[in-house]
Amino acid sequence: MATTIEGTEGFQSAVGQHLGYSDWVVVDQQRIDTFADATGDHQWIHVDPERAAAGPFAKTIAHGYLTLSLIPWLLADVVHVEGVAMGINYGCNKVRFPSPVPVGSEVRLGASVASAGKVDGGVQVVLDVTIEVRDAPKPSCAAQVVYRYYGA
Repeated sequence: MATTIEGTEGFQSAVGQHLGYSDWVVVDQQRIDTFADATGDHQWIHVDPERAAAGPFAKTIAHGYLTLSLIPWLLADVVHVEGVAMGINYGCNKVRFPSPVPVGSEVRLGASVASAGKVDGGVQVVLDVTIEVRDAPKPSCAAQVVYRYYGA
């Protein structure tokens, strides 16, 4: 169940709070291939299952930036912001890819509010997020993402 944040002020009281986890979703070869087509990154470790079978991961793996790009989608399962006119993705402070996302893996996102500060007309929120592969010993992506929400 998603955490609901009410208005731009709601983030101030949520600092330090873990917001929860998204549902598990499968990262299949079609998603990987579509991302490769969209970005032009057709490296064999992502798109060539036969060659990847003999490679370091024994199968294809998702692009790191594909994993990162799942954050907005998965975050929608974790937090709902109400009473704002709009929210924007303002960027990232830090991104790491500690372990791969093998094709066919189930992933989920966890998020915590690291900080929230006023900006003209709204609030800037920094979230600590992880994307983990089910049963993997460490996360596949650890990032600090920055969003801005503006009042209604």
